[in-house]
Amino acid sequence: MTTETASRVPTEPHHEFGVLESALTELEGRPPSEFRTLWEPAGELRARAAELGAEEIVQRAMLLQAGVLLRKGRTGEGGRLAHQVRVWAEEHESRYLLARAHRELSVFCRHLGDFSDALTHAVQSITFLTDDVPPNLRARHLTTLAVALDDTGAYDDGRRRYQEALVLTAEAGDHEMTASVLNNMAYSAVEIGDEPEARMLVGQMRDLQARVGYRFSANELDTMAQVELMGSRYDAVEELLSPVLADLVEANEGDAVAECQLTLAQSRRAAGRYDAAQEALDATRKLCTERNLGRLSAQVRQEQAALYAATGRFAEAYEEHRAFHAEATALHSVQRETRASALQAVLEANEARQASEHFREMAHRDALTGLYNRRYVNERVPALLLESAARRRPVSLAIVDLDHFKRINDTLSHATGDTVLQHVAELLEEAAPGSAIAARMGGEEFLLVYPGVDAEEATARCERLRLRIRAHGWEPITGALQVTTSIGVVTAPEGQSTFTALWSAADRNLYAAKRSGRDRVVTG
Repeated sequence: MTTETASRVPTEPHHEFGVLESALTELEGRPPSEFRTLWEPAGELRARAAELGAEEIVQRAMLLQAGVLLRKGRTGEGGRLAHQVRVWAEEHESRYLLARAHRELSVFCRHLGDFSDALTHAVQSITFLTDDVPPNLRARHLTTLAVALDDTGAYDDGRRRYQEALVLTAEAGDHEMTASVLNNMAYSAVEIGDEPEARMLVGQMRDLQARVGYRFSANELDTMAQVELMGSRYDAVEELLSPVLADLVEANEGDAVAECQLTLAQSRRAAGRYDAAQEALDATRKLCTERNLGRLSAQVRQEQAALYAATGRFAEAYEEHRAFHAEATALHSVQRETRASALQAVLEANEARQASEHFREMAHRDALTGLYNRRYVNERVPALLLESAARRRPVSLAIVDLDHFKRINDTLSHATGDTVLQHVAELLEEAAPGSAIAARMGGEEFLLVYPGVDAEEATARCERLRLRIRAHGWEPITGALQVTTSIGVVTAPEGQSTFTALWSAADRNLYAAKRSGRDRVVTG
């Protein structure tokens, strides 16, 4: 959508909502390489939607602008907007906006170097996607998850997500996104030193070019050159990067040309062309100074030290290496300051969210026991399963049901029954340390969820819990009435299941425990 189009939307209110939404959908579907075209029309849509009271359109436009800020390096501002949209989406239960906000927050955390939170947000961005999302948008979310998995060292899991994204980009006919996914996969292969895999993926990129006439970006050519460098094919490196250096290739990122120059310097040094390597390195250093590329500037120091060492200038290599460490240390300090500034920029959004989350937390807690409630379980466990499946980690689930609880209520009193439930809740909390979840599902039925715990360990934990409940000092509360529990346990070995399926299996095991005489743990 052009700026002029945005100013010509119809004035009839009953038409404008639809027109604004259509225009916004078009902006959201634009290729990532066109992110610079989004800011102004998104701002106009945001202003007009605010006039009409179309708040969800306002939030969607804000999120587009957050994405532009993040990709321009204005991390704090972009993160703050994305957090604000997430808060609104949570309050209004907008799954689409939640999915997109979590994706931008994953990008935000990655810029800060917080790979753990980046992965958490990436997983959530998949969890909240609805089935009607276009394939190319779903592919972008899957790619964000794959990148986050790569950053945490889960390369196999990342590759699986990349493959899923490739299927979707082919379905959508999105050639730019296909090339981007293949490029990311090839770069990951370079990082782990898998030359055959990297070369195979570059072959797929070339096939795409031959089929549809796709033009590689500078970043993609740099990845391809690094693959050639792995195989000591130095002439191929020169051939790939020469169009970039001749300014014949689009550089979507500010550091793309400098990255290519640095790769060229490394290739020429490895080929023994030391003067040419120094020339490329000098050009890289100049670009780093002009564009304030701190990270690459430190890498230039490192490569300069290697070049000095290769030519026998060991004293200069030593001094350059010291300078590299000093510059890298200074860079880390700047990164820390940038991180602090970015986190400060989202503080306002966090404070606003905290007020919302206070009430949200109350809504997620059982009033009697203080344990999580069914609503929290229904929201959290599906996301936890998706995250575990991405990491191929087990998840165990146990339904805990008190035996003959009705007898306590009927024989003694409901107040006594409430006291029993509160004591049991305390024992369940003790049995659910760390990331485990203890919840009251209703009545005398409880749930334990153990992320990362296999069947054997989950069964052992539940057996200890059963004995702990049986041996608890119940006499002052229930007199002669014993309190025992039956527990049904089930495990998804690699997290690859649904909450409904796990619940049904655990429920069957629970009833097997009841039929077998109660006060026991059944697993399977």
